[in-house]
Amino acid sequence: MTNIAIVLSLTAVVMLICILSGSISSRMGVPVLIIFIGIGMLFGSDGIFKLEFENFEFAEQICTVAMVFIIFYGGFGVKWSQAKNAAASSLVLSCLGTILTFALTAIFCSLVLGFSLHRALIVGAVLSSTDAASVFNILRSKNLNLKYNSASILEIESGSNDPWAYMLTVITLSIADGSTSAGSVVKLFFSQLVFGAVIGMVLALAARKLISRLHTSN
Repeated sequence: MTNIAIVLSLTAVVMLICILSGSISSRMGVPVLIIFIGIGMLFGSDGIFKLEFENFEFAEQICTVAMVFIIFYGGFGVKWSQAKNAAASSLVLSCLGTILTFALTAIFCSLVLGFSLHRALIVGAVLSSTDAASVFNILRSKNLNLKYNSASILEIESGSNDPWAYMLTVITLSIADGSTSAGSVVKLFFSQLVFGAVIGMVLALAARKLISRLHTSN
């Protein structure tokens, strides 16, 4: 019972710090993601509290749920009326920019840091996307008015590059496990892009009609 009380107390403290970090981030101008990383380092196995956590399956489940919210937040957090003029440029940037960042990061990790090829590819895939929450926080909390509609481009790009990073991560992990081939990689890209886009558009139109009917009925 004592151990459960300690775990619950530490969980409450961490959650309270995470809530307060939002106001701290806006005042200091530091992305909240950096504060979260600092909290993880503080409470982690190598930090002051040295909390051991090796339940990787549970961590994967939490990360999967979080990824769903992050990807959907990227779409719901942008107003189409403000972003439609920058949609094409943002989508190209989210595609080519993510792949280019992935490649450059992997090359740097392999040649400069001496990582193995598989590890360099995984690190490049994980770091390839822009954190949408940090971009939104910086642009909106500071009311930045960038030239050439750059703010809308950055917001759409940061909210739409997560699927690319997700696919790159899955592919690089499969390559590291030796459980994939060139044909399966092409098939995965095709299925994710085509089927994902079609299903996403159908669900979006259906949700729009449903919300409109609920709004008119009320």
